[in-house]
Amino acid sequence: MRRFMLVVLGVAFGLCLAGSALAADGATKDECVAKTKEAGKMVTEKGLEATIVEVNKKDGKFVWKDTYVFLMDLDGKMIAHPMSPALIGKNVLDMKDKGDPGKLLFVEMVGVAKGKGEGWVEYMWINPGDPKPRKKATYVYRVPGKNVLAGAGVYE
Repeated sequence: MRRFMLVVLGVAFGLCLAGSALAADGATKDECVAKTKEAGKMVTEKGLEATIVEVNKKDGKFVWKDTYVFLMDLDGKMIAHPMSPALIGKNVLDMKDKGDPGKLLFVEMVGVAKGKGEGWVEYMWINPGDPKPRKKATYVYRVPGKNVLAGAGVYE
């Protein structure tokens, strides 16, 4: 019986460690802040077109762990998105999150960019592979002197 309990405790401990390791593989809020600002710096130094090309690369430096950077203009048009290229060129201001009743998440992102210039926007979104909407927070950073914002988010 004692041996059985030790095996059960060992398995439980191993599962806890595995869960912690998997959680550690997810992007952090600090990384989202750093990557959006890095994208903004690239717009300033190398130009918007070069940044769009880099952001749109699924295997580029703006896609990491379980997240990515996207670019929008402040009129609501998605100008770069590595995971949903179908959104590029579309005005997304009328898109609602997956919460009830649903909020205009991109309107809020543009509001943050035009107001404070940077900050977090929280909303409900579906994580690929999980049918249930989960809370997501996206950091929005307005590129100084430009009509562009960079965003990157994490599921909480």
